[in-house]
Amino acid sequence: MLTQITIRNFAIVDALEVELDNGMTVISGETGAGKSIMLDALGLCLGNRADSDSLYKGADRAELTACFDIRELGSARLWLQEHELECDPRECLMRRVITREGRSRSYINGRPVPLTLMREFGQFLVDIHGQHEHQRLLKKDHHRVLLDAFGGQGELSDQVRRHFHKWRRLHSEFRALTEVSEERNARVQLLSYQVEELDQLALQPGELEALEQEQQRLENADGLLSSGHQLLQLSSEGDDTHCLSMLHHCLQLLGQLDAQDERLRQADEMLNSALIQVEEASREVRHFIDGIEINPERQQEVEERLSAIYDVARKHRLLPEELPAFHQSLQQELAGLTQSDEALVEMEAEVVHARDEYLGSAAELSLARQQAAETLGTRVDEQLHALGMPAAHFTACLTPLDEERYNANGLEEVEFLISTNEGQPARALAKVASGGELSRISLAIQVITAQSSSTPTLVFDEVDVGIGGGIAEVVGRMLHALGKRVQILCVTHQPQVAAQGDQHLFVSKNGKTTGKQTRVSRLSDKQRVEEVARMLGGVDITRTTLTHAQEMLSA
Repeated sequence: MLTQITIRNFAIVDALEVELDNGMTVISGETGAGKSIMLDALGLCLGNRADSDSLYKGADRAELTACFDIRELGSARLWLQEHELECDPRECLMRRVITREGRSRSYINGRPVPLTLMREFGQFLVDIHGQHEHQRLLKKDHHRVLLDAFGGQGELSDQVRRHFHKWRRLHSEFRALTEVSEERNARVQLLSYQVEELDQLALQPGELEALEQEQQRLENADGLLSSGHQLLQLSSEGDDTHCLSMLHHCLQLLGQLDAQDERLRQADEMLNSALIQVEEASREVRHFIDGIEINPERQQEVEERLSAIYDVARKHRLLPEELPAFHQSLQQELAGLTQSDEALVEMEAEVVHARDEYLGSAAELSLARQQAAETLGTRVDEQLHALGMPAAHFTACLTPLDEERYNANGLEEVEFLISTNEGQPARALAKVASGGELSRISLAIQVITAQSSSTPTLVFDEVDVGIGGGIAEVVGRMLHALGKRVQILCVTHQPQVAAQGDQHLFVSKNGKTTGKQTRVSRLSDKQRVEEVARMLGGVDITRTTLTHAQEMLSA
């Protein structure tokens, strides 16, 4: 339950602190005194959108805090644990800070949280019924929401919505795939031809470089052999003037000199090293010459192979060395498109399964709605009869939709119909009910749906507008009875409703130019008599009015 509201620099309030109790709390006061400011502040603590224009004149920021007793709210405590926001297991603080620049910060138990989380947690704590609720009753979408709330089908309706969106998403993907099947088939044919051509070419990694080198050797075989033989003659196979012979002669002459000289020893080592290197170089040249052959047939084969490679590369506007990677990419794309036929069959099965899931959960929701509609009709009729509409007959009508109109809200439209006179057919609320009748119908529905609500605090903001006399007393009794089960906050101008409260808060304006502009005081028994008398008789309160107010409170 809500135990305290603290307001700083908000609207016409610079500082206000209100403590609240169980049962039915009545809030009254002069028009414009600020009765709804507490509810606006509470709404902001629950995640409503903020407006920097609502700050107190001259203030840089507003601070709003709501304190809740959550000892008996297991679901709320579990939510706090899951989001690591639990502090005191007995109470929870919801805080909102709004700056003049329009920035807003939200806190749960002193820890900053996104506004979405504050709204989500607020649903466990408070349900606010506004003074314009009867206007929302003219919208059919709101009828469905009310019926599902009354039947406790919130989770099932969310499940239907998830299944519907999954079905539509898969259906759209499947339709997109089938629409491009002709393009895909044409692409498959082209890829198949290109891959087959590259398969036949069968270009291996490194093959192109090897072929080009071989082609160069075959084209230059005569020149290479001639140069190679000349090199061998100069290095090792000519007359006595070849390199090896001259190095041997140098070593012989060096051996005749003084071998103890360090410089001669180094020269000897270098000449021996040169001798070894020349011999190795000669062997390599000989091996090179042995590998060279004049082979016109092989040369033609190499040139034809290179020509085929170059032709395919030009066809695809690629460099020859890029062909292997291109071949692999085409193979992968072709494999993907070939597999897409199988994927299409699988996706079609997924679409059918998703549709079956949606239809199954939606059918379950339809059955639950039908049962809830019958119960709601009976109970609203009872309330309407008590509210001075004895001939009224209320119906929650479920109209099945054609398959092409199935949507995230289910398989039917929900519309509230009313007959206010005996023998009159039930028709839409907007076409039958007057303003006062619409207020009573709205109030009856709100009270009934509140009875099935798991929310511990219910707020009724001037929901009794357009109702007076004995009917207002009935409304007060309804709210008082509801207050036996949950905490009720009721802003009212009706003395018959105010007299039914377990406690009474009076909102007034200070009237001074400084200090608090709005204040809230808890009325004593005597003060309650005076306030109910004021609500009955206006400015001039007579002894008769006071007596009447005393009788109402005593009753």
